[in-house]
This record gives sequence, C-alpha cells and structure tokens, in this order.
Amino acid sequence: MSISVTIIQVRNVRWGSPTLFIDMPAIVRSEFALALNQVCSERGIDPEVVLETIRQAILMAYKKDRFLSSGENIDPLNYLTDLDPVTGEFLVFEKLPDGSKGKDITPPDFGRIAAQTAKQVIIQRIREAEKKAVIDDFTTRIGTVTSGTILRSDGPNWIIDINKAEAVMPPLEQTSSERYAPNQRLTVYIKEIREGARGSEIIVSRASEGLIKGLFKREVPEVQNEAVEITEMAREAGGRTKLAVTSKQSGVDPVGACVGQKGVRVQAVIADLGGTEKVDIIQYDENPVTFIARALAPAKDIEVILDEKNKSAIAIVPDDQQSLAIGRDGQNVRLAAKLTKWKIDIKGKSQYQADKITEEPKVKKVKKAKKEKVEE
Repeated sequence: MSISVTIIQVRNVRWGSPTLFIDMPAIVRSEFALALNQVCSERGIDPEVVLETIRQAILMAYKKDRFLSSGENIDPLNYLTDLDPVTGEFLVFEKLPDGSKGKDITPPDFGRIAAQTAKQVIIQRIREAEKKAVIDDFTTRIGTVTSGTILRSDGPNWIIDINKAEAVMPPLEQTSSERYAPNQRLTVYIKEIREGARGSEIIVSRASEGLIKGLFKREVPEVQNEAVEITEMAREAGGRTKLAVTSKQSGVDPVGACVGQKGVRVQAVIADLGGTEKVDIIQYDENPVTFIARALAPAKDIEVILDEKNKSAIAIVPDDQQSLAIGRDGQNVRLAAKLTKWKIDIKGKSQYQADKITEEPKVKKVKKAKKEKVEE
C-alpha cells in the first residue's frame, strides 16, 4: 500500500509563522484542513492522531536543526509546538516546568527544514496509525469468515489480502491437501490477532472448524438466524467433516436446511473448501445410542451397545457396511468418536456373533467353577 505525502513550506517567516501543508492529489496546496481530512477519511485514521504526528515531527525537525546549527543534542520533550489544524501554521516554544508554553524559539526559515524532516516521520506514523486502525477493526471480526486473495509466500506462511489488509496464514492453519499460489482466491476464517516479530498480525485459517461454521452461516439462512444450531463438529481439514445439527424452531428440519434443495447449500460449502473435503450432516440426539449410530454415517443399520462406566460403545454393523463405518485409515470412526465424545469399537455382525459364541462357553465354565467351589 503506497502513501504519497509531500510537506511544503510556503510562507516566509518574516511575514508570519512557518506553515506546513500536506499535498495530496486533487487538493489545493494551501488547503491544509482539506488535505488533512482526506488523509484521515481515506485511511480511517483519527485526525488528531495525524496532527499529533505532525507536532512530533516538527519537534524532531527542531532537534535536528539545533544539532546541525550548534552541535547541541536536545531532548524534544523539553519543547512544545503549536499547530493550527486549519491553516497548518506552527511555532516552537520552550516548555516551562509546569508544562505550559514559554518563549517562542522558532528558528528563521525553519519551515523548510521542518518539512523535510517531517515528511518521512509523518508517512511512517500514518502507516502505523493506519495499521492500528485496521487491527482494531479486525479485532471485532474475529470468528468470522471473509474472502481474500493470496499475495505471496513468506517462508512457510502465506500472506493474504483481506479487504486491503494483509493477513498471515501459518502452516498449522493451512490444509495439507490444498496447494496455494499467488492471486488465488480463498475464503478464510479470521482466527485471532497475534503479536509477532513485526507487531500485531491478523491470523487467518483454512484448517479451523470455525471456517466450516462460518461457511454454513453464510450459505444457510436458518443457521444465520439461529433457527438451526451446529451442536457438535469434528473435522480433519481437507478430508472429512462431521456436523451434528439441531433445530431451535418448530417445523424446521435442521439436516434438510443445511443440505439444501438438491444439496445446493452443502455443495456450495464443499466448493469453498476446495471440492475435495466430504461433509456429513446428521441430526443431534441426546440419546448416545441414536447419536453414535447416526455419527457413523454413511454406514447404516447399526446396533450400538454402550458401556457407560467406561464411556465406550460397540457398534455392530452389517458386514457389507463395516468398511464404510471404519472409513479410510479409520477416519470415519475416528471423527464419529470425536463428534460424540464416546470411544467406539466397530464390529461386523458376523464377527460379533462369532465372538459371542466363543465367549459363551467361557462364561459357563466360570459359572460352573464357582458352583463347585461353593459345594466344597
């Protein structure tokens, strides 16, 4: 982002105070106040911040002038400057012990020297103030999604332009299945403001569960107006996401609302995720037996046996559904366990019945042994 600012001195000190003017495109040079207002409105900065920056720049210029003229190294804190916000006229004064203005010590022809020194200081401070204003704005937007364009890579990080602000996407917030490139458009989740080596940074994510919630909020009016709530979620970014939804409004089908007619809503979400991530949407149920069975979708016809003491469950599935219930590399059952917060053991129906037959003689032997012991 470029900032073009020229500071000029247009009034001779013999006829009045030195004057600084900010020269911006399409601004008459003598109209200090208009130029000031344009700088502030374009960049969302408080005018007083810019005026204070100019005051500090004038004092830094005065320090430089004293050093060049007499070799004296002064402390700017011992001086004050008076700056007219309408005309741009300024004067430098000694600072009295009580903090008030003392003698006017503005050097002759000081405006030109002040302008040269002030220019770089003002540009730097405006950039700092602008960045702070942007950070303050995005602080209120943490937890939302926005669209952005990849600008460049910075080591392992990607720098993304989001509404004229530069955000950082670190490796942990990237999706391993995605390949990124400059000028690529992305939807990202605004995760946090983090202090880094370069000051405050806006951290965005493609791997966060928050991205999924934000996309459904954007695509599904019922989620936006809280008629449908995303109760639980489990995600392995780039692979699969499972959502448990519930209705907060009578007559609203939470799963149907999120899927949309002919799947148009969930497909829009999947497209924003790069088109490769699968999304399972199930209806939440407080009954863990029902909830676990639903969580193992796309597998069907599942019988669930709970061990509430250990918060574990055996899911008995038809033999032809076992691979679906487990998923590739165990992903489906792993996400189901994360979603339901129960440990889940998958067993095919024939395997479960075989294990049961094997276990029954053992149980009978134990019972018989106990009976013989009692008789003795």
